Amino acid sequence: MATDIYQNIIQKPGKKIAVLIDPDKTNHLALSEVILLYEKAKVDFFLVGGSLVLENPNNIIQKLKKHSDIPVILFPGSLLQYSSKADAILFLSLISGRNPELLIGTHVAVASLLKNSNMEVLPTGYMLIGTGKSTSVEYISNTTPIPSDKPDIAVATAIAGELLGLKLIYLEAGSGAKRPVPSEIIKRVKQNIDIPLIVGGGLKTENQVKNACESGADIIVIGNALENDNNKILNMAKIVHEF
Repeated sequence: MATDIYQNIIQKPGKKIAVLIDPDKTNHLALSEVILLYEKAKVDFFLVGGSLVLENPNNIIQKLKKHSDIPVILFPGSLLQYSSKADAILFLSLISGRNPELLIGTHVAVASLLKNSNMEVLPTGYMLIGTGKSTSVEYISNTTPIPSDKPDIAVATAIAGELLGLKLIYLEAGSGAKRPVPSEIIKRVKQNIDIPLIVGGGLKTENQVKNACESGADIIVIGNALENDNNKILNMAKIVHEF
């Protein structure tokens, strides 16, 4: 299996930005035009997935790859979202929770498919951070997020994930979060791990994006903020790439 995307993450200087595309919320007819905008913004990655995806992601992935050379990474909420057409997959282990299915169970079911595919597998420690509002991913995963005022727990969890051999840590506030992951948690986690840190959820403004970068995020994920105005990506990407 290829390792180009991970090598790009750890070797290419500067912070990176990814756009999260939920197949259930994407207008297929307008996607071609939006892709051109993302190309103009020099988006580094597309993430495809969501907490509850009713539509198979194949069509979206094929369209993204037809109109763009930006790498497409699966961000699966369940096995139903698996697609061999993506370039890579975030192989998520929900280390902030204690649901065995999301720690190792679903991974076993799809392991042989991934082993025999050409997809790059990115083992990722996925950590939900509570921000004051119950989110879709919290409900679907049946897990309790780490409280936003408990950075010590977040730090210990991230360290454990790294020691287990995970290659990325993803701090997630969740889709529709009232606010993003607190800067203090981002900062403390980044200070205590040596692997790349992804931060997503609740990042709706340029200032929030800047704060996440300043606090130590290596990859910023933007999703809901673009649902009503895709043009926001231009300034958000510019801010990220200035670091």
